[in-house]
Amino acid sequence: MQQRRMEQTEVLIVGAGPSGAVAAGLLRKQGRQVLVLEKETFPRFSIGESLLPQSMAYIEEAGMLQDVVEAGFQYKNGAAFAKGDLRTDFDFRDKFSPGWGTTYQVQRGDFDKVLADAAAKAGAEVRYRHTVTAVDVSGEQPEVSVTSPEGEEYTVQARFLLDASGFARILPRMLQLERPSDFPVRGALFTHIEDGIAHGDMDRSKILITVHPVHHEVWFWTIPFAGGRCSQGVVATPEFLARYEGSEVERLRAIIAETPSLAHVLRNAVWDTPGRSITGYAANVTALWGKGFALLGNAGEFLDPVFSSGVTIAVTSASLAARCIARAWRGEAVDWQQDYAVPLQAGVNTFRAFVQGWYDGGFQDVIFHEQHSNPEIRRMISSILAGYAWDAKNPYVAEPQRRLQVLGEVCRQQRQAPGQGAVPA
Repeated sequence: MQQRRMEQTEVLIVGAGPSGAVAAGLLRKQGRQVLVLEKETFPRFSIGESLLPQSMAYIEEAGMLQDVVEAGFQYKNGAAFAKGDLRTDFDFRDKFSPGWGTTYQVQRGDFDKVLADAAAKAGAEVRYRHTVTAVDVSGEQPEVSVTSPEGEEYTVQARFLLDASGFARILPRMLQLERPSDFPVRGALFTHIEDGIAHGDMDRSKILITVHPVHHEVWFWTIPFAGGRCSQGVVATPEFLARYEGSEVERLRAIIAETPSLAHVLRNAVWDTPGRSITGYAANVTALWGKGFALLGNAGEFLDPVFSSGVTIAVTSASLAARCIARAWRGEAVDWQQDYAVPLQAGVNTFRAFVQGWYDGGFQDVIFHEQHSNPEIRRMISSILAGYAWDAKNPYVAEPQRRLQVLGEVCRQQRQAPGQGAVPA
């Protein structure tokens, strides 16, 4: 029996999506040898198309900013919200936290390829259609079993292993790290369309989040791309989505028809692409790291798409992990729990509080509150919507759940008794 070929590398990254590509770029700037294994061929379809400005700092840090800017993606400067006759929007340039206030809305197949190509240009080796079949972290260094596109089986040994496999969740599955999310199960129907949105009906530089007029926990995303197309989807419980018959697109269009404001925006749309669906996307793990490995982005935890936090969490995790690896290479002691997991989780928990507030209705009360006139609070909220969920100087990061509850209650009271009470500072 022929012995399996063994390769060695300094850092092995599983997955060439945003977290993997940005991690590769950062590690190459450190001079590390980087091998990236990706099971698919790029470009490939993925959701998560509306970026947040915070992510631009890490793209820039990885040396990929020019590649992204020159790709011609749709400029984005904020988020707009609609519920019945209520409208509001946030300009991310007007925010509490310093840093980027603009970003892009992207077709992820193209965007992910831009980042992966930039990682390869920086010197990382990126192998497509190479599938990880087993992982062993019991030895001195992690070992990964791989099958090539030609069917050859080989093993890679690395000093560090980073799982950037996204929803494939390679290490959580193979190392029994998966833990059920405490979020209720939700599903989504979505597609890409030629949107035909008339000038003045929507600001294409902002994502549009529309709330169902009857069911406040049901919401739609409309993400304009360059070239007159957009991503259109709806998020609801599986039970709600099961009320509708037909294909994914037919069901999506039926729910949109119940929402007059969005139906008007999309009245000229050409529904030219088959729909897709996903259910039970929220995920969690028992640990974000272990001996010789760490989980990046969605491989660790995914909350919900409502505030487009996925890519920002992914590239933040890449930066934190790269810093830990740099310190380890210098011979410093690294506490991966305190230096990686705890700071990463801090921002995730901020997003978690806002997502929970959205679905229980409290944060929607805040967003759509007509008398909400405290500009400083609005700038603090704008910062978090822009991705700055790690800025502990922001009171809504330091105490997100308590402050949202207090603010939501004040907004509800003012709506019931206009002119009574003041929005807290």
